Amino acid sequence: MALKKYKPMTAGTRWRIGNAYAEITTNKPEKSLLEPQKSTAGRNSQGRRSMRYMGGGNKHHYRIIDFKRSKRDISATVVSIEYDPNRTAFIALLQYADGEKRYIIAPQGLQVGANVIAGDEVSPEIGNALLMKNMPLGTMIHNIELQPGQGGKMARSAGSSAQLANKEEKYAVLKMPSGELRKVLINCYATIGVVSNGDHNLETAGKAGKNRWKGIRPRVRGVAMNPVDHPMGGGEGRASGGHPRSRTGKYAKGEKTRTKGKGSDKLIIQRRDGKKLAK
Repeated sequence: MALKKYKPMTAGTRWRIGNAYAEITTNKPEKSLLEPQKSTAGRNSQGRRSMRYMGGGNKHHYRIIDFKRSKRDISATVVSIEYDPNRTAFIALLQYADGEKRYIIAPQGLQVGANVIAGDEVSPEIGNALLMKNMPLGTMIHNIELQPGQGGKMARSAGSSAQLANKEEKYAVLKMPSGELRKVLINCYATIGVVSNGDHNLETAGKAGKNRWKGIRPRVRGVAMNPVDHPMGGGEGRASGGHPRSRTGKYAKGEKTRTKGKGSDKLIIQRRDGKKLAK
């Protein structure tokens, strides 16, 4: 992908680094694959605010994505590569041989006019979905299922992918984007390739207004509050506030957040910090 650096014509463009959207081929989504999406603005069913710092933002529709790739052994042609306001990755519109259209997460390098297919033993080419037991070792994959038929759950954001490191009897060993080594059932589906829009993390908003477009309101720091409002509030002058913690007193740094004895512990070979879990 390509990034676009703006000329400093205004204060908002001085530090702005945006996406050039060079891969995008159309700005009109497929109407049959759109769903209305209502903004809650942080309010619950009673209309009372239950989440702070939410509200406003541009309206947009949800794009229905085919995470399951359930149309098997039917070839599809890539009609367009599109922007999706609901995710960091780009999406690709497929038209199948029987005329049906579906959206998938677009892998890097997928071009308009290319043919993709999903099936148990299809060739491991970019955009194809198949069982991990039929993939060669070292393959970069995304949109990975955790349970057969469940639909892809892992490695779906921009630029992410996992690598098929090994195969065991029931499990495929994957090196995750975080560096974690974990087992996944070998009869699960995954899609070949790395997710598109890999330079998304290098974009810079440039101004606070861009967060308002996303529906994010300004956030008040805890140290700027009074003691009655936050554990880090109060004090004479600009007090540091002590150890960083949440509004409810939960430490923000240092505490372990993973549940002890979690069921998936037995599937994790090595954590992302390099530590191996005791079996």
